[in-house]
Amino acid sequence: MTGNDPRAQLERLIRERGEDYASLSRLLGRNPAYVQQFMKRGTPRRLAEEDRRLLARYFGVDESLLGGPVGRPVAADEGLISVPRLDVQASAGPGAIDSAEKRLGRIGFDSAWLRSLGLGGGTPGRLSVIRVDGDSMSPTLSDGDEILVDRDDGAGRLRDGIYVLRVEEALVVKRIALGPGGRLSVRSDNEAYPGWPDLEPDGVDVVGRVVWVGRRLR
Repeated sequence: MTGNDPRAQLERLIRERGEDYASLSRLLGRNPAYVQQFMKRGTPRRLAEEDRRLLARYFGVDESLLGGPVGRPVAADEGLISVPRLDVQASAGPGAIDSAEKRLGRIGFDSAWLRSLGLGGGTPGRLSVIRVDGDSMSPTLSDGDEILVDRDDGAGRLRDGIYVLRVEEALVVKRIALGPGGRLSVRSDNEAYPGWPDLEPDGVDVVGRVVWVGRRLR
């Protein structure tokens, strides 16, 4: 591959952004090996127009860099925000140990949609997608749900809502309600599980606010 070859340019973008072939393939709605086959085997010979447009928008580059016609460069904030999907569970039950933050891949969120959630276009390093484990937040959150957590929205901006908390070595997802005098209560939406009423804010280690949930239909 030469320096001006679309594959070489895509390889450079992937390396600079810390992406991987399988995650980009999923972004395109393709099988996990699609981008790798394009890069290593030359199949397909050229990216489909829609695939090229989406990748250019995702990386914030001109389509011509990836083999398309010369056009207007796409600003990064007009594209997609790449959010890591972590191999971490936030327990909605007895507690899941946060032993590592191995990446399972990335999910692309439209920056305008993130702004509509009040995230200011998203700060990728402070956003993450993790998995819910357990049923104590049912019916709001179910076992296996994927939640988008904003770690910039933590203890300093605490208000009523659903948060990921760190309790000793475990991550838990619970609902927080503010009370008189700045004290707060932590509770589960499933009434079968006990809550923690009337706590001092300093006694709660807030990781971040849950701003979105996605789930697979069963």
